[in-house]
Amino acid sequence: MPMRYEFRSELWVHIGENPWYFVTMPPDQSDEIAEVTAPMRKGFGSVRVEVKVNTFTWLTSIFPEAKTGCYVLPIEKQIRLGASLEVGESVPVAIKLVDV
Repeated sequence: MPMRYEFRSELWVHIGENPWYFVTMPPDQSDEIAEVTAPMRKGFGSVRVEVKVNTFTWLTSIFPEAKTGCYVLPIEKQIRLGASLEVGESVPVAIKLVDV
């Protein structure tokens, strides 16, 4: 049975040479994912997922953030623009683990 998670999280931006936009998963969900996926994680601790935000569904990876220990989900520009997402907005997210 696929592992699925739903949550709402604020869209935030990591400012740098090339800004990246993310939402952060809740700690309890992040802990469970880290435990379940330990033997199969890819580079940087990434985990492959299928994501749904509003009407948009895509395949990507989530990554553990060192500061919080929670997984973060990058939200690409075409998704942000298509779903009219703004920094600071609470975003509804559904995630399904792909390799579990």
